[in-house]
Amino acid sequence: MPFIPHTDNEITQMLETIGVDSIDDLFDEIPAHLRTAVLDAIPTGMTEMEVSRLMQQRAAQNSSALCFIGAGAYDHHIPAAVWEITTRGEFYSAYTPYQAEASQGTLQLTYEYQSMMTALTAMDVSNASMYDGASSLAEAILMAVRANRKSKSRKILVPTTVNPVYRKTAHTIVKGQNIELIEVPYDETSGTATLAQFKQQAEAQQGGDITALVLQQPNFFGTLEAVDEITDWAHENNILVIAVINPLTVAVLKPPGEWGSDEKIRGADIACGDGQPLGAPMSAGGPYYGLLCCRQALVRQMPGRIVGRTVDLDGREGFVLTLQAREQHIRRSKATSNICTNQGLVVTASTIYMSIMGAQGLENTAAACFANNNTLVEKLTTIAGIKKAFNSRCFHETVLQLEQPAAAVLKALVEKGILGGYDLSDDYPELGSAILVCTTEMRSADDIDAYVSAMQQVMATGLAGEAEAVPC
Repeated sequence: MPFIPHTDNEITQMLETIGVDSIDDLFDEIPAHLRTAVLDAIPTGMTEMEVSRLMQQRAAQNSSALCFIGAGAYDHHIPAAVWEITTRGEFYSAYTPYQAEASQGTLQLTYEYQSMMTALTAMDVSNASMYDGASSLAEAILMAVRANRKSKSRKILVPTTVNPVYRKTAHTIVKGQNIELIEVPYDETSGTATLAQFKQQAEAQQGGDITALVLQQPNFFGTLEAVDEITDWAHENNILVIAVINPLTVAVLKPPGEWGSDEKIRGADIACGDGQPLGAPMSAGGPYYGLLCCRQALVRQMPGRIVGRTVDLDGREGFVLTLQAREQHIRRSKATSNICTNQGLVVTASTIYMSIMGAQGLENTAAACFANNNTLVEKLTTIAGIKKAFNSRCFHETVLQLEQPAAAVLKALVEKGILGGYDLSDDYPELGSAILVCTTEMRSADDIDAYVSAMQQVMATGLAGEAEAVPC
């Protein structure tokens, strides 16, 4: 991005034009006791050469190890054209444009993104993205509470098979609004939240009034939930269904808009998740973006912004921002969201990614992830001291239980150039020494064999005394 600094003379002229003596005068409404003193902890500025050297040193710290970690962020192949186009000057902004007459290209791209996302999820409406998957779930819960006027409880059933980070973020955002998230335990054999467990938690609530439930498909363990029967039960009991999805897996799994039995098909009411698998690299933690879709009946409760298509008086096609349910556009008391920006640049990348890949490309990628996961797990479970935690089919993630301490095993694998998985000890201590392993289409047969060979060596070594090792 070009940076054009103002000279001292230009600053003086601007201040004279608006009639103030200094820049500090522009902030005279802020009481002195609220102003920050000198920021002694902030280092002095660096030259371009010094900044370049620092960033090269930081980049050199990045690992070139083979990655078998998933848990919500996935190492997928991104065609070179995706970010070559995304970072062109015409698109290189994180903001949704306000001036339609000056931003038709960006607005059209966002409209195409929304169209692709509704086609992918089989939902009616998509917004122009949220911050990330976790905050998208929180907004979906708030949206469900506003929309389900038949329910007064403000209680949401959330299985513990939902990503722990998503659950923690949602709790943080909604707890101050008198919304209760009720945990639904998972079945120890299948690693899924069964309909019986949902019913049990609902019946335990006074009056049995539940506003909504959350279903992640595939769930955090990689196993597949019984979305059809749970969705049917929810709708029979006036409970809204919030789907948490990996958008890539929807290329081969039933989309949330079609969840339910053939006779009662109505689908999930809201779908959310993280768009990272669609063209966003694993760039040291982001940026990602949250997808959010819903049925047409709930569109007025959807936070964020939606781009619409229309025609002018001469019949020419045009794109505009519409249904902007934000405090910047309407009265704060009427707003459904105070989100001040979105992850528009990453949405741009996802739109280009989906355009290049096409339906068949997405399906092929998802199928390769599934096949690689089966191959890896099949080979790892032949090693003494390793077994699958659950008997369910998995997508591209699987929980493995180890007879050696998980943290120590993962640390030893790092030393062999393998990022071997996600340690589940903190989030799911009941599983004992367990890790979540992931494969995507990026892992070749040689990569998988390298991991299996490294794991064989590590498991043959006594690591019991290294249980306190820090997980990777």
